Amino acid sequence: MSSETGRRFSWWWFTALIAITLLAVACSGDQTAQDGDYPALEVPANSDQTTPAPEDPTSGATSEDGDSPPPTLTLAEPGESVAPSGTSSGALAGLEVGFTDEGFPYRGNPDAAVTLIEYSDYACPFCGRYTDETVPTLLEQYGLTGRVKFIFRDFPLVSLHPTAPSAHTAAICAGEQSADLYWAVHDEAFARQADWTGLPDPTGFFAGLAGGIGVETAAYQECIESGRSDAQIEAGLTDGQALGFNGTPTFQLIADGLEDTYTLIGAQPVETFQSYLDSLLAGEAPDDAQTAEAPGEASEPAGLPFWADFNTGLQPDPDRPGVNLAGDHYKGNTDASLVVIEFSDYECPFCRDHAMGTQPVIDEALVDTGDVLWVFKHLPLDAHPSARVAAVAAECAGDQGQFWEMHDLLFETVGDWASDDIDTDAALIDLAGGQPLDQSVFQQCFASRAALERVLADMSDASGIISQTPSFVVVQGDRGTLMQGSIPADEFVASLRNRLEG
Repeated sequence: MSSETGRRFSWWWFTALIAITLLAVACSGDQTAQDGDYPALEVPANSDQTTPAPEDPTSGATSEDGDSPPPTLTLAEPGESVAPSGTSSGALAGLEVGFTDEGFPYRGNPDAAVTLIEYSDYACPFCGRYTDETVPTLLEQYGLTGRVKFIFRDFPLVSLHPTAPSAHTAAICAGEQSADLYWAVHDEAFARQADWTGLPDPTGFFAGLAGGIGVETAAYQECIESGRSDAQIEAGLTDGQALGFNGTPTFQLIADGLEDTYTLIGAQPVETFQSYLDSLLAGEAPDDAQTAEAPGEASEPAGLPFWADFNTGLQPDPDRPGVNLAGDHYKGNTDASLVVIEFSDYECPFCRDHAMGTQPVIDEALVDTGDVLWVFKHLPLDAHPSARVAAVAAECAGDQGQFWEMHDLLFETVGDWASDDIDTDAALIDLAGGQPLDQSVFQQCFASRAALERVLADMSDASGIISQTPSFVVVQGDRGTLMQGSIPADEFVASLRNRLEG
């Protein structure tokens, strides 16, 4: 990255830290129960992983033309935009690959009737999941058949992934040499997420990766040092923000003959993409589709965010029992008409009061009976320095089907791992050692960044909505109600029963 863009990314990162700090007020000295009703919980819809992108949206269109001139892949001069022009520069795994006239990398038929544009972050675990689990099926069914063109746009969320731009830069600089090399680096960057996302500076890692793929080293290094890839990365951020996107992965779908464009948010099941694409290929609007705003237009409130939507994030993840598609742990009846989403902090005394005193009563009265689905989200506050690590421990136990057991144990033993004179990491590992867990697997998870990413994603989901712990978003139909504070068990149960009977 150039020094100028580096300063911009640093400023965005600093701004995000300030925002999180402002969000993370202490559990709130005033814990009087508060109950506020918000039509559709009017906040922007977030992705599976998501964090708000840096704010400074201007205008910008994401479009492509039909006929294009032959490809011209000459290297840009230092300071010029890196974006190659033309529609075709080769083939990769049986697919045509190239760059649109605007310089956006694509694979598939450049004249396909439907275009799927992905706004993505190489360090985002949900983007990696989409690339690993969903993309192969979509490319086989819709790319190789020439029916859909797949475009990738850079949308690194530096507030969560400050090193993500290194991966975007590496792919772009490889793409200066050919579209084949662009997509090869793209695929490897996602496939090897675990190898570089924990590095303080992955620039050297990507230099080795690119060289191993066949990228010419001198030209690649010159591109990296020039910083000319910054313009393409910033263009992706600007265009995505202008469309109202604030999380990754987010998708824009465009079909010939249809005036509207459509948006999909998050690493949805492959069946959801198939449903959308099949409808668009038939010249029809997808069922329950969200129409995308035109660039620069003011957006209406987006309704329930992804993690609170019955039709998307609250749906069970078929590959992770007890976890929904938003990545959150749940208990109770997944078909219940009433959902409570709890934001909590393992070091917060009011959260402990709820977990130890109120929650068992709610579980017996409403959750165990199938009337209420209970969902848990992490919101470790800055005032509690050990809470974030405890949340990671809960996630790692959850990977082995022991989330709720570890959840209860963390609250019960908070004095054993959260004291100033205690090594929290060691204490939590010891705590897990007494549980029926594969200790090697647990410790490997605990030492990695994967579980922390899930915690950070929950913190991002809370931004602009939740300002204290514990807080509860009660979802019924297309409406969400925010309840805050330590609420007596009888009052909480009565409130939920009233909603069920109302």
